[in-house]
Formats: sequence, C-alpha cells, structure tokens
Amino acid sequence: MFTILWRDFAFVTPTTLPRPHWKRLTTVISVISTLIGAPSSIAYAGHHTGQSGKPYSFAAIPQFEQRRLFRIWRPILDELERQTGLSFEFIGTAKIPAFEQSFMDGKFDFAYMNPLHVIKARQSQGYIPLVRDGSRQLKGIVVVRRDSPIQSIEELQGARIDFPSPNALGASILPRADFARRKVSFVPRYVQTHSSVYLHVARGISLAGCGVLSTLQAQKASIRSQLRIIHTTRGLTPHPFSVHPRVPEAHRRKVKQALQKMASTPQGQRLLDAIPMKELVEAKLSDYHAIKDWKLESYYIKQ
Repeated sequence: MFTILWRDFAFVTPTTLPRPHWKRLTTVISVISTLIGAPSSIAYAGHHTGQSGKPYSFAAIPQFEQRRLFRIWRPILDELERQTGLSFEFIGTAKIPAFEQSFMDGKFDFAYMNPLHVIKARQSQGYIPLVRDGSRQLKGIVVVRRDSPIQSIEELQGARIDFPSPNALGASILPRADFARRKVSFVPRYVQTHSSVYLHVARGISLAGCGVLSTLQAQKASIRSQLRIIHTTRGLTPHPFSVHPRVPEAHRRKVKQALQKMASTPQGQRLLDAIPMKELVEAKLSDYHAIKDWKLESYYIKQ
C-alpha cells in the first residue's frame, strides 16, 4: 500500500498542484509516515525553511490520538506559515515515551511539551520556552465512574489505576506524588493516551484513572457523563510552546510575535483555544521552578 502511494505521488510537485491541494497531500503523507514510522519532510513551495533546507519540525505531546492532534495543530501551523513566511511540518509521535526520547535527542525544532519536559529538554538540548497559557494552571485529576461509591483517593488503596504514561506531568506525576503524600499504594497501568484512561474507567475496565481537566472536557459527552472527579492535585504553570536553540533568533522572534498576534484576533484565538491556550503570555524558565521545589523530578521514570 505504501509503495503504491509513493509511486502515485512521485510525479506530483508544488508546481503541478495548487497550494491548498499540495498542503492536503503533504498532510496525507505525514499521517502515513507517522503510522509506519517513516520520516516525512516535504516543504511547501514558496516558504522559507530551517538551516537544513527542510521545514521546521514541530511536535506536540500526544495527549490525544494523532488525527486529533493534526486537527488541532495543522491550522495553527498554517497560520504561522502565513504570518512568518516560514514552513512547518507536524511530526507525529504516537506515544509519550517516543515523544520524550525525540525531544531529548533534539529532533524537534519547535515543540509543545509539559513543564517537566521543559526542564528535561533544557538540560539535554537547551530548549527555550516561548509562550504559554496564562489563564489557568495545570492540575491532575483522579476520576472514577459516576456510579462508583468511592469518594476519596484514600479509598483506592491497593487498586489498579490507569495513567496515560509514567511521565505525563498533570496526569501521572502530580497524582502519583499526591498518592505518595497520602501513603496510598496502588498498581499503575499505563495506557498511552488520556482518552484511553477515560474510556477504561467509563467501561469499568479500571476502577480509577488520572488525567487533566482540559482532556476530560475534550471527551465526548457520552464518556464525560459516566465519570466523576474525586481528587484534584496542586497546580503548576501549564505547557509552553518551546523552541530548540539551533533555530535562529530572528525566526524564534517571528514565531513568538505571530502567536501573540494570533491571540489578539477572534479567529486566531479560536485556533489557540483548541490546544487549549486561552490567554497567551510569554513563558520563562523561571515559571517552572515548582518542579524542583516540589521534588517532582524524583517521580520521573526513565524509559
């Protein structure tokens, strides 16, 4: 199947297709590449690229499945292209551990990552936070079925609890830190995405699961209506949009200014709301000092 697709695309170039069709084609190729683990690096005609001559790579922590991430981020990247004249390629990573290893290896030029990732990415590659949401804090939640008799996390002693991944900050590290503070022992199960956590609890596969409020609110009403929050963790400064230091300062500034401009218009803010980034503000490394103050790095599991 993949060979046939590449054969069929072999003679298609930006000069033989209008730009909207070319962009849809490159999105299809990127999705296929993500599914089979192959690289995809097709630049759009007429746009400036990174120092290697390829589009700037962008990845987002995979809180949702890849098609949903594409629907959220591709329109934002398109608007960044329009405003900056730069070109961006969305790089899909199906699982959070793969995303972590990739940014630790410096594979992404730009990335949307959680606060603990910011610290790890800074230490390993020097990533720089650019902007973040200033309207809320990142808090973990623990959910059970709505008809469950459980009212507190203390009642989950010895239970199997679902998490997206070991190092999801809001959905795993913050709840695990609270379980430890309350001396609650449990059996963790890592199910890759927030959506899987909620689905398992709703179907009664797991007694409880952990996520964050924004991903719970993003679920279908048929899933949300079956769940109840029994615990909310302490709050942290939320995920930043970050950049690798190899990206020239002038391009970093263009992207930051374009995101700020996007947030100043109703149309642009609607795109950012999908992240969600309700009130875009400048991000600084000092925003994330609580990671060290609360010793959350001790809950990081190297994979």
